[in-house]
Amino acid sequence: MFVGKKVAFYTLGCKLNFSETSTISRQLTDMGFVKTEFNSGADLFVINTCSVTENANKECRRIIRKAKKISPKSSVIITGCYAQLKPESISEIEGVDMVVGANEKFNIPKLLKNFNNKVTEIHGCSINNLDYFSSFSLNDRTRSFLKIQDGCNYPCTYCTIPLARGRSRSDNINNIVLNAKKISQQGIKEIVLTGVNIGDFKQKNLRFIDLIKQLDMVKGIERYRISSIEPNLITDEIIDFVKKSQKFMPHFHIPLQSGSDNILRLMKRRYNTELYRDKIKKIKEEIPNVCIGADVIVGFPGEDDIEFNNTFNFIKSLNISYLHVFSYSERENTKAILMQNKVPKQKISERSKMLRILSSKLQRKFYSNYESTEHNVLFEQDNKEGYMYGFTKNYIKVKAPFNNELIKSSSNVFLNKVDSNLIMKAEIKELCIQQ
Repeated sequence: MFVGKKVAFYTLGCKLNFSETSTISRQLTDMGFVKTEFNSGADLFVINTCSVTENANKECRRIIRKAKKISPKSSVIITGCYAQLKPESISEIEGVDMVVGANEKFNIPKLLKNFNNKVTEIHGCSINNLDYFSSFSLNDRTRSFLKIQDGCNYPCTYCTIPLARGRSRSDNINNIVLNAKKISQQGIKEIVLTGVNIGDFKQKNLRFIDLIKQLDMVKGIERYRISSIEPNLITDEIIDFVKKSQKFMPHFHIPLQSGSDNILRLMKRRYNTELYRDKIKKIKEEIPNVCIGADVIVGFPGEDDIEFNNTFNFIKSLNISYLHVFSYSERENTKAILMQNKVPKQKISERSKMLRILSSKLQRKFYSNYESTEHNVLFEQDNKEGYMYGFTKNYIKVKAPFNNELIKSSSNVFLNKVDSNLIMKAEIKELCIQQ
């Protein structure tokens, strides 16, 4: 029935979404679908959505229109966080055939077998008693995104993720290790641990530190990266383990959101600036070559010029390497939408620009510390105008002349200068020795 039919995927949002899209992709190819590139056209499009910002919602609509323009007779399935939060609205968008919420996103093969294509169907959008379903990405990138946890219990006043993904729940360690071994068997060298709130990983009396100790022993995996982890959940034991491990990379991404204690209280974050500063200081003292990134939300209600300047100056005082800057976006059914003292969009835009400039300066400074030094780089497979790209262990993006033998493999390189695009030019170490 589905053998030979073409399916294409489009993923919006986070690494967790990419891991889940890849799992759905394998499910559909197992039932006979042939995976194809989105722009090549398909019989079925599966769009995995995000709903962190209003822009993500608009992007979903744009992608739906694009799919139907490419293949007018195709079927379109929408899943992900936007589908969970707005199933009725999405079902009314022209071209959408099926909306699949959190409870059924991994049952798409079964749903397709009973699909009549005469009316838009909505499935699995109850948020209560959500199951946990393992997922990981394969063959889409040099690295794999391995899901270890889903959902969140934190009541942040700006966030819809608990509404879209439910309560915090975790995979079990044995299953995660088994998936890591499957990834290793595919020749993939790097795994990124993903979830909504991975530091909240729990399995009875076991915690995140117990998980990473087990993963450290999986043969074939050379590198692990810990994706975004809350500052209040980074224990001294985790820091010490990363310091000593040969596989867990010296790289942390630690959400800040604001450098103002007043705004952090309004956001209902579970830390203050003192805790955050102490955590950064501790990590840098223990792992001097570490790369530390941070998320910042600009324009949260109540963020006047004084509060923003507090954030700007606080970030400048920290020893961090880069920022991910997000403009505050009002989301339905959050407490923040009811708050007073909204920040004008123009002001948000100006502040975002300031922080992005600061991020570039921080990143350039961090990269410059490693000019004229040797590092191990895991290269990716793309040939972009004669160059190949990869990352050092401490997350410096590197480019070197393309060499087919280095695809998806590690090589020692000599780092030269930072270019205008904030990428380090590099030479393969052996070539440097010959010169």
